[in-house]
Amino acid sequence: MKAAVVYKKGEMPKYAEIAEPIVQNENQILISVKAVAITNLDKGKASGAHYSSEKENQNGFVVGSDAIGLLEDGTRVYARGISGTMAEKAIIDKNIFVPLPDGISNAIAASMPNAVAGSAMALKFRAQIKPGETVLINGATGFTGQMAIQIAKHYGAKKIIVTGRNEKTLQILLELGADEAISLKQNDEDFIAQLKAIHLNTPIDIILDYLWGHPAELILSILKGNGSFTNKVRYVTIGGMAGDTIQLSSGILRSVDLQLVIRFRFRKLGKRRSQIIVFRNSSGNVSSGSSK
Repeated sequence: MKAAVVYKKGEMPKYAEIAEPIVQNENQILISVKAVAITNLDKGKASGAHYSSEKENQNGFVVGSDAIGLLEDGTRVYARGISGTMAEKAIIDKNIFVPLPDGISNAIAASMPNAVAGSAMALKFRAQIKPGETVLINGATGFTGQMAIQIAKHYGAKKIIVTGRNEKTLQILLELGADEAISLKQNDEDFIAQLKAIHLNTPIDIILDYLWGHPAELILSILKGNGSFTNKVRYVTIGGMAGDTIQLSSGILRSVDLQLVIRFRFRKLGKRRSQIIVFRNSSGNVSSGSSK
């Protein structure tokens, strides 16, 4: 079969002829792939930058993490791939797929799940959004961020604040439902002043962060309390487009009621978990745990 194969991390995939993947147990089946979206996860694994990247091997590996495909009986489905999906055939779990309605094209069906699921799960299950809350989306100018605005509105967000570098797209986000748009291209002092003024007027309840890095440092700095009680902030980190590390003052953690939800994925009995670290200024305790 034909497939997009990475033989050396950091290089472009090759259009190559490889053997069809072989199912390993009764819970696995083959699908005929019709469409695949290229996600940041796929690009990160292909480059070797993502923590889940496969080890180098001379036979290479097929990129792609999900797909639209046909079951043996012709049913069109969306599924996550057990094998790489940018190929004519891919292995999926026979118990985990979504049949597709006739009215949606393969291309649209392939492009939606990553953005919709990532935003919806972060808001509903990680942040546990409630109607009437204020949501900040850091790095909202990408496709996933744009979906997050609409999903936050659907879940009843009272106010949505967005940040990004593309000022033209920031204006479009206001048409999608965002209430405030803040440019990351301005200097740090102006960014902090603008966001702090908004936070003082309508305290931020939830932060969805697709960027991390320096923008996260700026956002966390405006949350710092002054010794009195603060509203609870649920900070969900989803991506690291602006850098994987930050400097975080212990004074911020001691002065704010902050729940930091660090999303990570690992395969164990087919489940995904997220680490939750809770910092509370009301009782002074620090606890950690995990959430399915």
